[in-house]
Amino acid sequence: MIKKKINRLRKQFKNFGIDGYIIPKNDEFFSEYAKNDRLRYISNFTGSAGYAVILKSKNYLFVDGRYTIQAKIESGKHFKIVDYFKMINTSVFKNLNVGIDPKLFTSEQIQKFFLKNNKVTNINENLVDNFLATQNKKNPPFYSIDEKISGKSHLQKISKVTAYLKKNKSDYLFVTAPENIAWLLNIRGSDNPTSPIPNCNLILSKEKKFYLIVEKDKSTKLLSEKKLKKSQIIDPKNLNNFLKKLKNKKAIIDKNTCSLYLEKLLKKKFKLIKKEDPIYLLKSIKNKVEIKNMMNTHVIDGVALTKFIYWIKNKKKLNITEVDAQNKLEKMRKMNSKYLFPSFNTIAGSGKNGAIVHYKATKNKTKFLKKDEIFLCDSGGQYKFGTTDVTRTICFSDQNKNVKKIFTNVLKGHIAVAETKISKKTTGKLIDVEARKFLKKDGLDYNHGTGHGVGFFLNVHEGPQAISKTNSIKIQEGMILSNEPGYYEKGKFGIRIENLIYVNRVKGKLFFKNLTLAPIEKDLIDFKLLNNKEKNYLFNYNLEVYSKISPFLNRNEKKWLASFI
Repeated sequence: MIKKKINRLRKQFKNFGIDGYIIPKNDEFFSEYAKNDRLRYISNFTGSAGYAVILKSKNYLFVDGRYTIQAKIESGKHFKIVDYFKMINTSVFKNLNVGIDPKLFTSEQIQKFFLKNNKVTNINENLVDNFLATQNKKNPPFYSIDEKISGKSHLQKISKVTAYLKKNKSDYLFVTAPENIAWLLNIRGSDNPTSPIPNCNLILSKEKKFYLIVEKDKSTKLLSEKKLKKSQIIDPKNLNNFLKKLKNKKAIIDKNTCSLYLEKLLKKKFKLIKKEDPIYLLKSIKNKVEIKNMMNTHVIDGVALTKFIYWIKNKKKLNITEVDAQNKLEKMRKMNSKYLFPSFNTIAGSGKNGAIVHYKATKNKTKFLKKDEIFLCDSGGQYKFGTTDVTRTICFSDQNKNVKKIFTNVLKGHIAVAETKISKKTTGKLIDVEARKFLKKDGLDYNHGTGHGVGFFLNVHEGPQAISKTNSIKIQEGMILSNEPGYYEKGKFGIRIENLIYVNRVKGKLFFKNLTLAPIEKDLIDFKLLNNKEKNYLFNYNLEVYSKISPFLNRNEKKWLASFI
């Protein structure tokens, strides 16, 4: 099937005089989890990041370290799997003319990846779409969220952004990331499978005038709510004509999400300034209402996850598959009316599948859980007032000393992050070192970041903040991040412990505070390897979990949860 699709794509090369074609994971809105997943269609790769390069006789799939094993399993028959970093000034292939859809790439990407050794041709039609049967199902219209949920009005937020425009002597900000528009206008949508994303673009002037670039059927509810007037809705087909009417000349575009296609269109009218959209940073700093709502969300989510862990740990017979387990957890979350849908596809990997960092079990690709194997479960939910993401590694029998030692060292790294004195470790880059140091003493490490930013009832992964080897963004009060060190032994097992944390200010100093409330597997801990400070942290964490979660548990669940203290 994949071979047939690749051949259909190659047959089009001659029409455009190209030697190859590049297919990214993202859609026109640069979403991480897009409904229109061309990369998966052409390669069978289900990960959240990657690029396929189809040449006349060879195919390459570029992925990062999270997906190396997964990509080989899913796409290795038809693609050579290459490390993502080899995309930079790529010499994997040379002196070729490769075609791209300019709506799916930024000029920065093309410059960074391909122009040193190859030529790039913009093709104003998508060669995969030419034979991909896309669904024309219309999504529901966008809707507003109440200020009781968002904490600030859209007018307050717009004032912050226009202050930035004036400071940078610019007339307009062209917003191309839908999640940033969602935050700015306090709106949400249904254009993404795992996030309440409203796919659209926006033009904001320094005079606080704004225009939403979107199909009119998606704006009906916003118009009835009087969030916008009809004159503020611009159909994408009429964008070029609308731009001609605008006065002034300077516009800021986001270097990471403004496509080549839009950049070319805007260049006709404006002097463009390429920066990172200022909304990313503004959005990353949650206000007190957002933090409170996230705390309430995590109590609800913690109840579901705790009930699930109790259920799976206390089953007399472990006669379930990975898919059965993830379906049960989903059912637990659905028991609360505030739950909407998953914040990403659940990763439920038993034994060797746990070593595939972003593994996805399906009806046709699942295995039974085994008593002697450890089980990694990474999941999350979108609720009416918050987003969750949590990983627990669970065992069903006594494990060997080596597994317990590795789990305990991952836990020690997890605790080190949670206990960070942010005044001393001011960036994710510095904190990341703390997470890895216990594993590194034994020559071990993991091939992913320690933590990503998390949105408020938005994307489960957001920037600019992160805990990683390269992130230099200053950690600020109100930011939410994940804390998820791990270790993966190919063909054997995977370990990850993930909580969401937020930056809290106490007596003028910044500290991380846990949002996630669910027990950490005590049967995998070698307590002899924990010092008193770490033991106290674990006691206090489990006590907090019990105090907040136990009122919603039955008697047997309460008794079991109390055993963690």
